[in-house]
Amino acid sequence: MTDRKRARRVPLALYGIVLFGVALAMYVIGVALGFPRNIFFPHNDTLTWINRAIVLYSGIPAIIGVFFICVDIYVFRPRFKNGGTVRFDDIGEQTCTVALTAYNDEEAIGPAVKDFLAHPAVRRVIVISNNSKDATLERAKEAGAIAYNECVQGYGACVHRALKEGLKWDDTAVTVLCEGDMTFRAADIDKFFAYLPHCDIVVGTRTVDQLQEEGTQVTPFIHYGNTFVGKMLEMKHIGRCTLSDVGTTYKMCRNDALRGLLDGLDFYRINLEFNAYFMDKALEAGQSIVECPVTFYRRVGLSKGGNVNAMVAFRLGLRMIRGILFGWWDEPEDRTHCPAPGALKESK
Repeated sequence: MTDRKRARRVPLALYGIVLFGVALAMYVIGVALGFPRNIFFPHNDTLTWINRAIVLYSGIPAIIGVFFICVDIYVFRPRFKNGGTVRFDDIGEQTCTVALTAYNDEEAIGPAVKDFLAHPAVRRVIVISNNSKDATLERAKEAGAIAYNECVQGYGACVHRALKEGLKWDDTAVTVLCEGDMTFRAADIDKFFAYLPHCDIVVGTRTVDQLQEEGTQVTPFIHYGNTFVGKMLEMKHIGRCTLSDVGTTYKMCRNDALRGLLDGLDFYRINLEFNAYFMDKALEAGQSIVECPVTFYRRVGLSKGGNVNAMVAFRLGLRMIRGILFGWWDEPEDRTHCPAPGALKESK
């Protein structure tokens, strides 16, 4: 069975987890309703029957869910991954183009560019500013980056532009995507290169506590929320990936894999959930992903993404779950906000 055919099969384990979650919610609601019913309506037979039915029938989705999970794990999950062998495709010269996304990051972008340019494997650093209102573009150029402004407002559009610009350079076969806020560092590129022979895309994971600096944006809620959504995506593509973090921008991609993927991505309607969307679409396309633990540092400047606070992160997580379960879409909106001509100049 080919990777592409495996990617298209029904994700029974994922739906099994959803059914089990529904069953657990029914059971908790049924038990919780029992207390006010006994206090205020102790002799109402109808309410008693409804209350007991909720608890009793919660077992049905639980049993079906467990059955789906067991069938997917023990019957349909590939017994021998990758055809029974570990993939090892030599990438040749270990050099890369780094593409950094930025939005109002004038404090961080200069040090970030210099950090990546100092790595011996990095040929160049590209910075994509998403209509920054500060001096992000100027600071990026001063530090030695190739800087562009992306007019279409939104994280998805910014990432898509960054990857497209990285693909334009023929002297590197690998593109590294990262953020320009100093939360990630160039030293982890060596780790990515160690894993890349085994896959098409290496994604970073911030879930190793020993590699997180104190006071980062990754709170316990975001840490375990990302792991939960990552495991849902893993269950959707069971046997083909192991995922623990769906929110990390930092990743290394083979250019030949990216070229076959980018044109099919909806960069306009997918916004902050783009990283989970990107991995889901890559796996659907039959590409292989390996996670790599990366270091994570305190952000320089203020967060503008999904880590602003717990409520923003919660809503973002719900959109990711919705996309994983039912397909990816977003509310249509006009996110095209281009500056006046000449206000921001691109440079090479």
